[in-house]
Amino acid sequence: MLDKIRVFTGNSNLALAQKICDSLHVPLGGARVRTFSDGEIMIEITENVRGRDVYVIQSTCAPTNSNLMELLIMTDALKRASAATITAVIPYYGYARQDRKASPRTPITAKLVADLITTAGVDRVVTVDLHAGQIQGFFNIPVDNLYAAPVILDYLKERFDGEEIVMVTPDAGGTERARAFAKRLNCTLAVIDKRRTGPNVAEVMHLIGDVRDKIAIILDDMIDTAGTLTQAATALKNNGARAIFACATHGVLSGPAIERINDSVIEEIVLTDTIPLGDKDKLTGKIRVLSVADLLAEAIRRIHEDESVSSLFV
Repeated sequence: MLDKIRVFTGNSNLALAQKICDSLHVPLGGARVRTFSDGEIMIEITENVRGRDVYVIQSTCAPTNSNLMELLIMTDALKRASAATITAVIPYYGYARQDRKASPRTPITAKLVADLITTAGVDRVVTVDLHAGQIQGFFNIPVDNLYAAPVILDYLKERFDGEEIVMVTPDAGGTERARAFAKRLNCTLAVIDKRRTGPNVAEVMHLIGDVRDKIAIILDDMIDTAGTLTQAATALKNNGARAIFACATHGVLSGPAIERINDSVIEEIVLTDTIPLGDKDKLTGKIRVLSVADLLAEAIRRIHEDESVSSLFV
């Protein structure tokens, strides 16, 4: 039945898209993506997609606006080429942190992006670890918000088998996520009380929980400038943690992130390939990348064959 599937990608997730295709045993679809000298994007689908179920793999990561426009333009091209259905597989959903009015006269950009994607002609969205789960409600089409937890948990179980570990959330908002990991790893939980003093600026206040002489694993959904992460690591070290590791689904790693990671007491950071790191992982020996390709490929297979996807939400 998979012969009706066509998988396409723009410039943001070429390696991940190829892994997904390998897992599904289907070829990567042909698309010519060009950028003119004035910055305009031109996309040409180079194969027949009439009546096909099309999946577009595209993270809206940096350069965020270019990748978002590629997704919208490719969707329009596929729609006009008479594709039967178009599913946008967005491993990392950009603008997700602008999900509410945090102050007067500010936009809710996550909702705007959802409207753009829907208007372009997308029939369904598949994403991984949305920064805010309520963003699913911004769409009037089905949204499958998968979790990278199974991929990360398998690695942690193998890596720290028999060790005394503690899961640490760097802010109160991630407590539920860290508690779920702690339950599956049969370990304790600690919370860092953090207060922000400005955008991308965080100040660690104090630690709730016991980390002394334990291996502390900091868990977050994304690592951006790594300010929160490295301050959390320092707080853990000051409270007697024996070793400090970190894991997150999305490695945004913008601005001074790499420098901060290199200067930190963190021994290893586990990320997934929802965002391509490019040369960033070569600038530090502390990053290990796990792939979510099999997870996304299984979701695509189940959607195409009208099977339940809910068992993947673990």
